[in-house]
Order: sequence, then structure tokens, then C-alpha cells
Amino acid sequence: MCGRTSTTSPTGSRPMKPGDIFLGSFPFGDAPGMKVRPVLILSPVTGPAAEVLVAYVSSVIPEHLLPTDIEIDPLSDVDRDTGLKTRSVLRMHKLATIHRKSLPRLLGRLPTARFADARALLRTWLTL
Repeated sequence: MCGRTSTTSPTGSRPMKPGDIFLGSFPFGDAPGMKVRPVLILSPVTGPAAEVLVAYVSSVIPEHLLPTDIEIDPLSDVDRDTGLKTRSVLRMHKLATIHRKSLPRLLGRLPTARFADARALLRTWLTL
């Protein structure tokens, strides 16, 4: 078996899973280029290019949250395992498909119940 589609995190030996939060290269929406930032893994690794669907995580909290935003507070008991350093917002309307190789480091994991909420929000927003 070829090792080029490995889903092992450089910080551990377990495979990448939906609900994980990784540091990754997220494309700018309005300009060419990428920015390294936390992202939430939404899908399993898929295809020969080893791609995953991710959602954007930002430490810039908007004054008015959108219906597609989920606040994450790593100082709370609920969100302490996310690996985030500061209060952030998961922006479920900012999605990208990126290569596994663009996700260099596992930060943590969104709690199971919070990930279920994120999935439900995404299904509602996409009218699935």
C-alpha cells in the first residue's frame, strides 16, 4: 500500500477524523493565496488526492453572529479539548476542500455533541 494518502497526524498516530480541529491552509475568499488557521474537519479523507472538506475557524468574533456561526470557548469545560488558544467562531458558511498535506498539525477535537450541532446546522443551511 502506498503511503501518500496517509491520514496520520504528525502529532500522533491516529487517523484524521471528522470533528478534529487542525491547523491548515485555508484559501482567501476574495484574493489569491492561503492563510494558515484552525479548521474543522467535516468529511473523511477522500480520493487519490487525499482531500477533506473543512470549515473556517476565526478568533475574530463578529459583533453580530450569523445563523451559520458557532462560538467556541476553549476556557469552558465543553470546549477545552479543541486545542484553540482563544475564544473563536466556527464559520460553517466558509467551507473549502483542501489537500490532507495542507493540514500539518492536529490541534484538538470538537466535542461530539458540538460536532453534531455543527453538522445539523450545515444540513439546514444547505437545505439537505
